[in-house]
Amino acid sequence: MVVSRAELAALDVADVLAPFRERFTLPEGVIYLDGNSLGPVPKAVPGRIAEVLSRQWGQSLIRSWTAHGWMGLPFQVGGKIGRLIGAEPDSVVVADSTSVNLFKLLAGALALRPDRRVMVTEAGNFPTDLYIAQGLMELLGPGYERRAVDDPVAALDSDVAVLTLTHVNYRTGAMHDMTKLTAAAHAVGALVLWDLSHSVGAVPLQLAADDVDLAVGCGYKYLNGGPGAPAFLMIAPRLQAAFRSPMTGWLGHAAPFEFAAAYRPAAGIARAVVGTPPILSLVPLDVGVDIMNEAPGAAVREKSLRLTELFMTLMEPLCNAHGFRMLTPRSSERGSQVSVAHPNGYPIMQALISRGVIGDFRAPDVMRFGVAPLYVRFADVWDAVAVLDDVMRSGLWREPRFHVPRPPVT
Repeated sequence: MVVSRAELAALDVADVLAPFRERFTLPEGVIYLDGNSLGPVPKAVPGRIAEVLSRQWGQSLIRSWTAHGWMGLPFQVGGKIGRLIGAEPDSVVVADSTSVNLFKLLAGALALRPDRRVMVTEAGNFPTDLYIAQGLMELLGPGYERRAVDDPVAALDSDVAVLTLTHVNYRTGAMHDMTKLTAAAHAVGALVLWDLSHSVGAVPLQLAADDVDLAVGCGYKYLNGGPGAPAFLMIAPRLQAAFRSPMTGWLGHAAPFEFAAAYRPAAGIARAVVGTPPILSLVPLDVGVDIMNEAPGAAVREKSLRLTELFMTLMEPLCNAHGFRMLTPRSSERGSQVSVAHPNGYPIMQALISRGVIGDFRAPDVMRFGVAPLYVRFADVWDAVAVLDDVMRSGLWREPRFHVPRPPVT
């Protein structure tokens, strides 16, 4: 393990991913470690947006739906995301939000297993996943059951219709074994729905090889699609003909421009679409996904593991001196973030942000640091931990201004 900042700076110079940092707008004097919540803006985005506004919308007006391919953009970007996640062709589309897509796919999964009425998830799953599952169970009525458990595999039996999990835990960064858990669900006849929001763009994924049934994910974290970027969903081709969405919007119709009174589902992944695509939100996501597809996946994962290992090693003295508790596993079964717990995590994080190191906080005591390999440098990790140590030693976090509650972010 390297032990000096100079050695880390040398690693940054030799880093094959170093040129990608120049593809993003990053404020001077800021170490940005919150890309697991919101990625920075790619430099190509303003130009692309300006072109859509001035030439496409401005000049072609409504003709742009066909002349500039707006109608096909959700499938175009979905196909690019499909390559990132190792999905089969024509199995991914960009649409709606992660929460809406979860609802659609969970309801569709239950309909695909009509003789089963149990959904299994993890007690520590991301809250929106739990809420969507709870709301769907309440909507479906008596007889349906949501099992939110600590050991999902142990809860699998012949009553389970679908197992739904987040691949990388949002709080700890711990990563599930997708191959193993998918196989375990299939062994009892259940379907599997993975939430890839903290995985896509950060860790290797091979959905087709793992025989994954369904998946969702967001576009504004490691894909750098911008605040509120649309999400994506994946339905394995072998399930598409039988899949029925509970939200039967006009663009999921087999012939939307016939304006027929009765709904007929479109063929393939198009049946999961609901309404008109948000073009101005899709364009930045398209840029972000292109950048991720250009980056060599093996190098991204290798650097991610090295950055997180470095962060955890540098944090060891702070854990002993200041009472931090490491939550992220030291094994390779982790995403691209490091999480630590501290009873005063909120004011500590606010003080750290005031010093130009931006991470985030999750109640009740979790401090998260995302280390996106395309723009976070090894020396950034050294500097961030050094600033955190100074915040603790100086007692800066004790100042009243850092204890004022602030609105949470996603």
